[in-house]
Amino acid sequence: MSLEEKFQQASAEFQKLQLSLTTAIDARERLEAQLSENELVKKEFASLTPENTVYKLIGPVLVQQDQAEAKSNVDTRLDFIRSEIKRVEGQIKDIESKQEKAKQELVALQTAIQQQSQKPPAQA
Repeated sequence: MSLEEKFQQASAEFQKLQLSLTTAIDARERLEAQLSENELVKKEFASLTPENTVYKLIGPVLVQQDQAEAKSNVDTRLDFIRSEIKRVEGQIKDIESKQEKAKQELVALQTAIQQQSQKPPAQA
């Protein structure tokens, strides 16, 4: 395989890693939005009195829900979202390190290609 082919292959791999990184960052941003939304709900629940009624939206219908159950659901959801954020951040770090290695490989291949093109042709 020629240096140019290796460079093209490494470049394609780098682009795949960039796309993966973008996808993972988007996922983290969505999770962080969900986290702040659920933390806001939890904060609102803290101000409820036992006489307040809690409703849950199920499709187009509001269904009455037990306060304790609603609070428990929000706490469970918060735990899940936090663990997902940690998992996605781990993915991001992994992709970034792979991306850095791919970048170094691209630079090395580009340097080798430039050196090869600058060498005078071999004398026969």
